[in-house]
Amino acid sequence: MRPYTFKQIQTFLEVARQGSVSKAAERLFVTQPAVSMQLRQLEDAFGLALVEPMGRNIKLTAAGEVFLTHATSAMGQFRDLEALMAEHVGLKKGRIDLAVVSTAKYFVPMLLVRFNKLYPDIEVYLNIDNRENVLGLLSRFETDLVVMGRAPSHLDCVATPFATNPLAMVAAPDHPLSRRKNLAFSELGHYRFVVREEGSGTRAAMQRLFDEHQTPLQVVMSMPSNETIKQAVMAGMGLSFLSLRTVRHELASGHLALLDVQGLPQINHWYVTHLSSKKLSPAANAFKEFLIQQGGALMDTWS
Repeated sequence: MRPYTFKQIQTFLEVARQGSVSKAAERLFVTQPAVSMQLRQLEDAFGLALVEPMGRNIKLTAAGEVFLTHATSAMGQFRDLEALMAEHVGLKKGRIDLAVVSTAKYFVPMLLVRFNKLYPDIEVYLNIDNRENVLGLLSRFETDLVVMGRAPSHLDCVATPFATNPLAMVAAPDHPLSRRKNLAFSELGHYRFVVREEGSGTRAAMQRLFDEHQTPLQVVMSMPSNETIKQAVMAGMGLSFLSLRTVRHELASGHLALLDVQGLPQINHWYVTHLSSKKLSPAANAFKEFLIQQGGALMDTWS
């Protein structure tokens, strides 16, 4: 068997995750030919085809599926090895793989700037995606820590709350409900909503809320971006249910209106989460403690 490299395995895992060479190249910040070359060299090392074309995308071969399972496990063990070795170095240097749900992108950069001032030699690699995909990274040991709005119930995790996450209904300023006070939740069933995509934590929280109030949810459109949803609400497409930490500028400027609905805002929490079996490095532990001790206060000041 010919030698193969750590980078080739990382490239294969990203291609398998994305189902596309071009998308993997974007995520890895390299060219498509570079990704193709890494895959070809890995296949040559084992003498097996690991991927095959499927239209404009790719799919794994039977050998590729087996390789994916074992490579994912091996990468998790390598991360544990890095964490063990980091204990001998201390907190002067280190790397953290951090995954956050997309709504957290409104405050996580600010927290990372503050953390960097305390630990300038610790590198943080940030992955932003919706809840479903972030949970996939967590379950496959492909991230050290996760910031999300609800702890997963199907994984053995340690989830610690560090800040509040208020969610509420917003509308265009000229919407008829924007002038109403103490609205009964059931009245929302008569209006259309612009919502996050399936797999989003905000979408799941919204659906649970409507189910609890036995109120129909009229979805006019699903969108994968809070920014697009805010623009759609401003344009009068419909109402929406968003984290108030994502709309502070729009509410302050009068571009969006906060609806006065009974029982809202709903106060949830942001959690820093990791698998119970995950061996955290000193750097990851430092960031976790930073969030728990300072994250909430910094976010309250910021948003």
